[in-house]
Amino acid sequence: MSEDGTEILIVGDGPAGLTAATYLARFRRRVLVADGGAPRARWIPLSHNMPGFPRGITGDAILERMTEQATEYGAVIEDGRIERLTRDGDGFITRLNGRDLRVRAVLLATGVVDHHPDLPGVERAIERALVRICPICDGFEAIDKAVAVIGDDDKGVREAAFLRTYSDRVTLIHTGPAEALTEQAEMARLGIELIRAPIDNVRLDGDRVTALSWGGTFRSFDLVYSALGTSANAAVAEALNARTGEDGRLFVDAHQATSVPGLYAAGDVVRGLNQIAVASAEAAVAATAIHNALREADGWTVS
Repeated sequence: MSEDGTEILIVGDGPAGLTAATYLARFRRRVLVADGGAPRARWIPLSHNMPGFPRGITGDAILERMTEQATEYGAVIEDGRIERLTRDGDGFITRLNGRDLRVRAVLLATGVVDHHPDLPGVERAIERALVRICPICDGFEAIDKAVAVIGDDDKGVREAAFLRTYSDRVTLIHTGPAEALTEQAEMARLGIELIRAPIDNVRLDGDRVTALSWGGTFRSFDLVYSALGTSANAAVAEALNARTGEDGRLFVDAHQATSVPGLYAAGDVVRGLNQIAVASAEAAVAATAIHNALREADGWTVS
């Protein structure tokens, strides 16, 4: 245990990390959250699928409420990225803001990084919901709109197919090599239009997205979804040889434990559905498992 009494380190202060911090603090554990930078949830302009908020809530508001709740019970949130994490007996040693901390367990809630299309002003366009990254989150708001999907492989086809639930005006803007697109027959069956164009031919123009195809056809859309994928923030776990999938995200068991004893993970960095409700549920499971594992290590044999 660290000199300041910290027992558990949580890496990441998004919905998963903050949920776990609240649970563990209420279990009367000494918890430190290393924020590690702006959470992905801050990109949410207004979420209508967050349980309990029928009129919607912004990503910033979600995080502010969750932070207030975690700190109310004594969780400590500190700015900074951990520099390293190593095993030390039955615990871990981490380097944070120039000091070494020894903790008994670690929860990674480090999320993923979105591969945004290389468009001028893309970050502002995401804030305005002109460019979107999660059709599961906000596909409902795309009903009957002219929707474009930017992709460079068959993932773009799958996302466009998903969006056909909401609109019959869905177009795939394929920016990758021709051979990376193998599901054109399925696109034709679903009525998904195809535009082959380099990303340089896509523009964010006011409240519209425009694209110019190789054939000179000019098209305008109400909004565009990016299907360019993500990269997992799992380098800390990989350095400990934690098991990951081909997409770089972490494998965990039913208790959110990774293949490294004492190392847990929850949220988007874990293989599964990238949703706040899922991240929070995984974090609750992980926090409870951590607490029970430490109780057992301390000799508590009755649950």
